[in-house]
Amino acid sequence: MKQIRVKDFSIGSGPLFFIMGPCVIESEKAALATLDELKRITSDLKTPFVFKSSYDKANRTSVKSYRGPGIKEGLRILKKAKDEFDVPILTDVHCKEDVAEVAEVADIIQIPAFLCRQTDIIVETAKTGRVINIKKGQFIAPPDMNQSVQKALSTGNDNIILTERGASFGYNNLVVDFRSLPIMRSFGYPVVFDATHSVQIPGGMGTCSGGDRTMARHLARAAVAVGVDGVFMEVHSDPDKALCDGPNSIDLKDVKGILEELTGIDSLVKGFTRA
Repeated sequence: MKQIRVKDFSIGSGPLFFIMGPCVIESEKAALATLDELKRITSDLKTPFVFKSSYDKANRTSVKSYRGPGIKEGLRILKKAKDEFDVPILTDVHCKEDVAEVAEVADIIQIPAFLCRQTDIIVETAKTGRVINIKKGQFIAPPDMNQSVQKALSTGNDNIILTERGASFGYNNLVVDFRSLPIMRSFGYPVVFDATHSVQIPGGMGTCSGGDRTMARHLARAAVAVGVDGVFMEVHSDPDKALCDGPNSIDLKDVKGILEELTGIDSLVKGFTRA
């Protein structure tokens, strides 16, 4: 398994790590307040943590959907978060023109699921030398993600993470096939389970996506039991009022309990693996 160093922890060899934060930056105040609480929780639990939020969400259901503050303001806020809280940052890119600027701030650059086959954006991102997190598209089989890995490797960058976020199942629904986790880990790179996008109902509310956040905790527990290197969860202090992905976002007040459960399962599973 490839070992990827991010700040002061390793992905692929150490304990379970978490990628968490609001889906999109709604304001500087809200983003930093959420980060402050997440940093406190993960510090208390001694759990590796990467802060995630998007400066622009281009894959929204409606043209009227809130997309974020844009690249200039968004990266300013993310840099402030990184500097003040001393945490690694993950954000996503939707066009290759953004990549160089994003690489100046982000420790991990994420390729959205809809773009996991888009050669130019994967190659451009990998060329930066930053860690690249490629989310598996809802529309492709797990073995096909090896082609996305090869696109990144063509640049000489092997700091690659793959993320599962569910597969299309009929209309406006997703389902998780947990076989995808060991299949993708067999490529030799760390795998993350996206617990909140896996319970999304794409376009399920007409002009926006719906979701069932109550199921995220259960799917995350199953994924950790199967074996993953990290868990991705979008978190909001008031999910019902979130401007993006609220129905599938975890309430900030529930995060500590969920992390305690997942780290406990991870320790148990790794104990059996070593035995």
